[in-house]
Amino acid sequence: TRRDPKARPAADLVNRRFTTPVPDRIWHGDITELPTQEGTLYLAVLIDGCSRLAVGHAVGEHADAELAVAALELAVGRRGGVLAAGGGLICHTDQGGTYTAARFSKRLQRLGIRPSMGSVGDCFDHALVESFNATLEGELIDRRVWQTKAQARLEVFHWIEATYNRARRHSSLGNLSPVDYEAMLAMTPTNSNPSR
Repeated sequence: TRRDPKARPAADLVNRRFTTPVPDRIWHGDITELPTQEGTLYLAVLIDGCSRLAVGHAVGEHADAELAVAALELAVGRRGGVLAAGGGLICHTDQGGTYTAARFSKRLQRLGIRPSMGSVGDCFDHALVESFNATLEGELIDRRVWQTKAQARLEVFHWIEATYNRARRHSSLGNLSPVDYEAMLAMTPTNSNPSR
């Protein structure tokens, strides 16, 4: 059957309010391409709306629900205590086939994560994760020609985990890295996350 083209697969629970005062309230998801001499790879990523931390990511041969679920599983593995505490986590994505696929939707449902989707073709509904993609392109993709897919996988992993999450400073975070910002929040009693 076909769904009503005017009906959203999920409501927009974010409404362009991308940030939250504590981590693990909104994860922003998207998929982008990684060109290599051996063909294109795809990166699925989940960015925390509070700290800009890339909480989950996965690289694969296809931009499909399996890839999105792999990124989700990494995020859940890292931050799973939030789910157990019933923190009301939202996963905000576009309405692409990857995120409207039954496999991804059912996994969110089993985890108790509420899906949220912006409008079709509106990058402003996904500005936070689009900003991550632009940074990735400007700092890594546009500066490299990867000969192999293995090389791309390794360098993207290193850039996300060592550079973006731990070293890259964000003006929106008081010029702290995402990891340092979350550490600062954990030390601030008024901003502590009760689900951690």
